[in-house]
Amino acid sequence: MWSRPFARMVALSGRHATVVALLLAGLSVVMAVLAATRLSVDTDTNNLIAADLPWRQQERRVDRAFPQLTDLTLVLVTGETPAAADRAAAALADRLQGRHDLFKSVQRPDALPYFRQYGLLFRSEDELRDLSQKLVDAQPLLGLLASDPSLRGLAGALGLALDGAAGGQADIGPLVPAFRAVGNSLATLASPHPQPPAWSTLLTGTPPGAQELQRIILIRPVLDFGALEPGAKASEAIRQAARDLGLTPERGVRVQLTGPVPLSDEEFASLRSGAGLTTAIALGGVLLLLLVGLRSVQLVLLELATLAAGLATTAGFAALTVGRLNLISVAFAALFVGIAVDFGIQFSVRYGAERQHLPRAAALGATGEGIGGSLALAALATSLGFFSFVPTAYTGVSELGVIAGVGMLIALLYTLTFLPALIAIFGANPRLREAGQPWAAPLDRFLVERRTVLRWLFLAVAIAAGIMAARLRFDADPLSLKDPHSESMVALGELMDQPAANPYTATILAPSLPAAEQLGARLAELPEVSPDSVMTLASFVPEDQDGKLAILSDLQLLLGPVLSPIDTKAPPTPDETRHALAELAGKAKAATVLPPDVRDPLAASLERLSAAPDDAVARAQDLLLGDLLYEIDQLKTAVEGPTGPVTVEGLPQELQADWIAPSGEARLVAAPRGDARDLTMLRRFVDAVRRVAPDATGAAVTVVEAGRTVASAFTRALALAAVASAALLFAVLRRPRDVALVLAPLALAGVLTVAVWTAAGNALNFANIIALPLMLGIGVAFNIYFVVNWRSGHGGPLQSSLARAIVVSALTTMTAFGSLAATPHLGTRSMGELLALALGFTVLTALLVLPALLGPPPRAA
Repeated sequence: MWSRPFARMVALSGRHATVVALLLAGLSVVMAVLAATRLSVDTDTNNLIAADLPWRQQERRVDRAFPQLTDLTLVLVTGETPAAADRAAAALADRLQGRHDLFKSVQRPDALPYFRQYGLLFRSEDELRDLSQKLVDAQPLLGLLASDPSLRGLAGALGLALDGAAGGQADIGPLVPAFRAVGNSLATLASPHPQPPAWSTLLTGTPPGAQELQRIILIRPVLDFGALEPGAKASEAIRQAARDLGLTPERGVRVQLTGPVPLSDEEFASLRSGAGLTTAIALGGVLLLLLVGLRSVQLVLLELATLAAGLATTAGFAALTVGRLNLISVAFAALFVGIAVDFGIQFSVRYGAERQHLPRAAALGATGEGIGGSLALAALATSLGFFSFVPTAYTGVSELGVIAGVGMLIALLYTLTFLPALIAIFGANPRLREAGQPWAAPLDRFLVERRTVLRWLFLAVAIAAGIMAARLRFDADPLSLKDPHSESMVALGELMDQPAANPYTATILAPSLPAAEQLGARLAELPEVSPDSVMTLASFVPEDQDGKLAILSDLQLLLGPVLSPIDTKAPPTPDETRHALAELAGKAKAATVLPPDVRDPLAASLERLSAAPDDAVARAQDLLLGDLLYEIDQLKTAVEGPTGPVTVEGLPQELQADWIAPSGEARLVAAPRGDARDLTMLRRFVDAVRRVAPDATGAAVTVVEAGRTVASAFTRALALAAVASAALLFAVLRRPRDVALVLAPLALAGVLTVAVWTAAGNALNFANIIALPLMLGIGVAFNIYFVVNWRSGHGGPLQSSLARAIVVSALTTMTAFGSLAATPHLGTRSMGELLALALGFTVLTALLVLPALLGPPPRAA
């Protein structure tokens, strides 16, 4: 009864082949045009999860309050010295300013005059006192250079130090590192990449940390969400500007792009870069396996034409309904080909078997009668696997469920109409050497005769696999899906080493700044929160200002006149500079106060430079003084800048705008204590923060809540798929035992898949989580074929043409799914790997477990 409508559909399609073929071909062309003109790609990852969830609404509230902090590209400029990094960042920011066609804003938060003027107040009193003493010791050198900022002035200052040491009036010891640094730098002058002295270290006695060698430019690019990489044009403009300015590693500067926009763009770029390879692997593998399985080039071509028509119609349906593809639903094409090809293989193999003893029309009718019902049931079960995602809040997979679920019904329609019509028109006549596999008869007998022992064995395997499967974890960190070696991830990793740049933070909007400060004090007391990470606008007001201002006041008295001399010398001529260098060379050669390993190389380099042409002298001045004059200028601003205590009201407007919204609400940020990428720790952090501030949002909350949303969607989808599949099977098979026979091997395949996946150290993630519910639908299809055949009284399942069709179909589908594993996108790759693994266990249990569960066919009982 169940198969009759589908048998009639096949028979009618064969009798009216030309009309059916033209109608469906025309429909597929129209739908292909619709897909090409109306189906867009939505590359905004924010749309992958429903916007009406409470935590998403809180996220949007913060974005509306501080839109300047959304959709950012962070340019990380790293130099060999702080001065080199600062000059490079300044040059790049200046070059990008004014490009309103590409950038909404270009800002350098670390270059605000406020931080340069009041930066010393953020040190502790002990650090500031120690720095002051070192600067006082360097006063003679600083004074001479301030009054004569040239290579002549540097040579004079160093010569004066040697004179004082020779006369016993000064200790040369503290300046030996400076002499050594100058000599080492001059030795590299002729190299492609000369090394400047580390003046920052020499002046302060402390090597610069990683953060001091980095500068940040915050850019809001103009995004094109209709493109696969919305920020690609802006990012390329940044990189081109850096190249034009010579900001390259070869010249000691590294420019890296990270932040939300580059991270997303690189992810989509990895999808695009792997598309050609995965398509080639999928098509090549499917074609080869079809040729091997069907043994008819003509039949393979007709099957491919059917697949293409069905895929075009499905894409058109997506354009008419969903209207867009996202990061997840873009995989519908590979899934359609991988699953729909099974229907065509089952039909074609059955047709080939019937064609051995029947004319074409009768063979088509017998094929529809024999396989139509099973195909319909398999298609419905697979559709239910996809549709199970529709009622979830995981919009990315929900949209995939709609497209692919309907796509399975479209694939069934084309398999039972278009394919038989094409066969009738083109007269495909497969010549199979044999309908089945007689060599499998011993295995069939073994599975039936030893079924009791095998059933216990399968149960034991299921229990053991279940124990391992219970350790499955879900990786909710979206960064885990990105290439760790990409530029944006490498740069992000460098920033994450700095606590202040940790992206895994919680953000809270408080009614006012005082309320934010009170809330921040409560958060700082939580063991899960790093107290140093709790920040509000008030965090930019230095603490203990009175004591620090007193130290700076004394330093201003001592260094102020030195750093700001009344008179400065006119720039020297090249000859004057060479004369000063020759004089210093002579003093250095005779300076017994200098260690020989410093004295001799320095004197030799100075002698060569004193006789060098003008351009070499100019290069030496840039090399030796470029950073030093920058450091002196920065020092002058920092020492002379503070005129009194800093208050919140006195903070610069640019800073206030990033922490106080126009509505008066104040932003509060807190980061976790410990490794933020430890998801267990991150969940504890988020839960602790939200007990104090239920409306907290931010990257940490997004990671945790998105993980919970997706895990809930997966659990719900799996439950829905199981219930719906069982209900469908019961409605058709009418026997609880037969339903159990279909589902039991799938349960074993599921736990085996999860166990192996877990044992290999893998986790579920946002992309591959669709595999298990989908496996249920696909597996039902395989098992249905065997159960329906068994109910018809056919024994020896592994010897039948059905088994060969299932093997060919499974290998073909695994090839289509497995091709996804060739893409560089980690999420799609893991999806392909898990789908292929799940499918492998599904067909394995269908071929080995199900026959042992079935036993002899009913009529043989």
